[in-house]
Amino acid sequence: MSRCENLTDEQVELEIERLRNSDDVKLAEKEIRIKIRRRRYMYNLRAMEKRGKELAKQGITLDNIEEELFGETPEVDE
Repeated sequence: MSRCENLTDEQVELEIERLRNSDDVKLAEKEIRIKIRRRRYMYNLRAMEKRGKELAKQGITLDNIEEELFGETPEVDE
């Protein structure tokens, strides 16, 4: 029999509480959050790259995007 099968509900709760307060667990949780955040950022960049390619196929460039999106380029007072 494994050790986990011999634990009472109270012992399980105490072990969970101990682990939640562990600096080692907090460090590992932070690592996971950082990795997830970086992956999410990568996925967003990939989606933007795909959209940029679609816009480029339509002939939209950094120079003409405002005109293409909004019609005329707004006048800027200098």
